[in-house]
Amino acid sequence: MKISIIVAISKNNVIGKDNQLIWNLPKDMKFFMDTTLNHPVIMGRKNFESIPEKYRPLKNRTNIIITKNNTYKADGCLVVNTIEDSLTKAKEDKTAKEIFVIGGGQIYRKFLEENLVDRMYITHIDETFEGDTFFPEIDYKNWSSNEIINHKKDIKNPHDFRVVVYNKKS
Repeated sequence: MKISIIVAISKNNVIGKDNQLIWNLPKDMKFFMDTTLNHPVIMGRKNFESIPEKYRPLKNRTNIIITKNNTYKADGCLVVNTIEDSLTKAKEDKTAKEIFVIGGGQIYRKFLEENLVDRMYITHIDETFEGDTFFPEIDYKNWSSNEIINHKKDIKNPHDFRVVVYNKKS
């Protein structure tokens, strides 16, 4: 089963501020929802809590939350304490061919540091933002890439962005 990261990042690798997304890009959000649909999603507790309550847990996905808090509960979610446990739970979904790591910054970093990621879906937003949460620096020469969306800003999406799929080179 492939382990994939899905993330939107600014030119300066910002992914959030004050536990919130900084930008509103409906076309990218639709891409996220369509891509992760019917797949397990792994996230940190803070990332889960940043999702607007009406969307929690993310529908038609196995929601797995990693937290150090042994008593944490979240309706409709599986709560685990380690990356290894999150992967064990995700792999119980025998219909899924891909697991999605959806954030936040610490979770992305740990999955990348432990060399667990096979694929990355990165939305590159053509702007610089102030933030307090960052996506780790990536050595892109270790990845093959394929741009799948190139969107120019419009009335609903106020920033240029492109979505690139990166596959780890063997």
